[in-house]
Amino acid sequence: MATSWARQVYSRREKASAKLADVPMKVASPPSLLLALIEAPRALTEASALIPSRLFLENLPGGDGHTVMTLPGFLATDRSMSVMREYLSRWGYDARRWRLGRNIGLNRQRALEKLMDRRLKRLFAESGRKVSLVGWSLGGLYAREMARRNPQFVRSIITLGSPIGEPKSTTIWRLYEYVSGVSLSDSDVRKRIKSFRDPIPDVPITAIYSKSDAIVSWKIATIPPGKEVENIGIKTSHLGMGFNPAVYFALADRLRQQEGDWRPFEISGFRKLFFY
Repeated sequence: MATSWARQVYSRREKASAKLADVPMKVASPPSLLLALIEAPRALTEASALIPSRLFLENLPGGDGHTVMTLPGFLATDRSMSVMREYLSRWGYDARRWRLGRNIGLNRQRALEKLMDRRLKRLFAESGRKVSLVGWSLGGLYAREMARRNPQFVRSIITLGSPIGEPKSTTIWRLYEYVSGVSLSDSDVRKRIKSFRDPIPDVPITAIYSKSDAIVSWKIATIPPGKEVENIGIKTSHLGMGFNPAVYFALADRLRQQEGDWRPFEISGFRKLFFY
């Protein structure tokens, strides 16, 4: 009965994901200026909502204690996800930082990617168990590519408003070029960008996105349908994703699944008020 239910839910979610992913990356426009103007106030409101939600969130069912590594967004550091790691620890997980300083983007030498791979392998060696990766914005893209290179070490991936596709569908792509020193028009870079949406076999992936994201177009924050792949829509700002109570609820739900027994996130009943 449970297996039949899971298949039905997965089929519905897969069809919805197919519709979301059916729009070519090149047509995805950056979020509107209006959203950008209200982004900061919205993020503050979401962070404030953690206070009355604290008791509820702290008492959510915990997981099996496996390691969860967080990866911050562009220009952010580990401190940006410290509150999230606090909750992960309360739910019984071994919450770890990426410990690579401020995220200023990738370079041609791929030095950062080598350091991330080393960090992942070390965490795996310490526990002897696969590691779950939670990446906010650009950190989510890192998580996906790290899993692509090292699927044997990764248990699951959760991305939060991550640009899995055309960078020019974000409002900060010019800033990224300036800070990272990488031209997004370079032929080698373009080739790699096209590969970002390729499937990652044997690793469950949850992409959390928002249609009111003011930084990353929701059309590239969703991912194509596939085995153990899902998109979860949440009414949140981009900067507030790391503090939004609904995001935390989804994180707890996804991470506590038993390894090898992945099931899609169910959106029914009261959940329809917060998720789509």
